[in-house]
Amino acid sequence: MYNKDNIEHLSNMFDMLGDANRLLIVVNLLEGKRSVSEIVNLVGMSQSAVSHQLRILKDANILKREKVGKAVFYSIADNHVETIVKNGLVHMQHGE
Repeated sequence: MYNKDNIEHLSNMFDMLGDANRLLIVVNLLEGKRSVSEIVNLVGMSQSAVSHQLRILKDANILKREKVGKAVFYSIADNHVETIVKNGLVHMQHGE
């Protein structure tokens, strides 16, 4: 059986993914890790806005961060997050 804490954590994750800008960032990371500047170019938001959203997604354990020299790269935290997002995208295309 699923416990209340797990349900609450899942609800919080869906809240994080419920923001279109954050979801756009996550979808763009489905193909692999990207630098902050690459993400900025892909999503068409300002660097400060992207950095803010990345911090929120990282704190929610949806993304992970890797620093290589001065560059910072973000990627999907684990395959469970990837599966949830990909299944959601497939579900949306199914009705078209």
